[in-house]
Amino acid sequence: MKAVILAGGLGTRISEETSTKPKPMVEIGGKPILWHIMKSYSAHGVNDFVICCGYKGYVIKEYFANYFLHMSDVTFDMKNNKMEVHARNAEPWKVTLVDTGDDTLTGGRLKRVKQYVADEEEFCFTYGDGVSDVNITELIKFHRKNGKLATLTATQPPGRFGALNLDRHVVNSFQEKPQGDGAWINGGYFVLSPKAIDYVDDDTIMWEKQPMERLAEDGQLNAYFHKGFWQPMDTLRDKVHLEELWQSGKAPWKA
Repeated sequence: MKAVILAGGLGTRISEETSTKPKPMVEIGGKPILWHIMKSYSAHGVNDFVICCGYKGYVIKEYFANYFLHMSDVTFDMKNNKMEVHARNAEPWKVTLVDTGDDTLTGGRLKRVKQYVADEEEFCFTYGDGVSDVNITELIKFHRKNGKLATLTATQPPGRFGALNLDRHVVNSFQEKPQGDGAWINGGYFVLSPKAIDYVDDDTIMWEKQPMERLAEDGQLNAYFHKGFWQPMDTLRDKVHLEELWQSGKAPWKA
């Protein structure tokens, strides 16, 4: 099964990091967040990836072009112009990198890679800037069981601030960043039939707008409920939070 990952956005809200690299290449624990997302899929047997590149896409291409060297010990024999790789260690991934344009919107990026998933029964689809411990195996099973063109993962966003537990004017305790207001939102982990791409007209279409709205109107969009960890990396604050979780050794998304 294939997974399509959006990796072409500007990442303007985390410009401290994205002036020299695309947002999915911002590092958590010394590895791009794109790598973390791919590891999550790989843990569920999904090892064939189609990456939708855009802004500074060459950085992503160079990373994977040198990936084998990044993950192995290497001896360079400068005198004889030779290279010897030791302790080879790399994931069983097949990665297709597609230039989907600097200004193309999310739906347009998906439409531009249709040829790479057209022959699939279904494929996974997600954003390249957030991590979760969603059970991708169960998500795929849910999609297949219900027979719709599209399944999204519904999640409840974490609260931004701590909360007070009050008894009238008396503070009983503190609660560190509880879940939000109870509303379910699009958590970004999709399973789609290639036919769902037909709901996208052109490069100017946001996947989250017209296509998803039309799929819902046609009764072709299901929601898989995920009550576990989910965290986007929209701001520097988010990046610092994810880094702290990783360094603690208790990153919930770590496969």
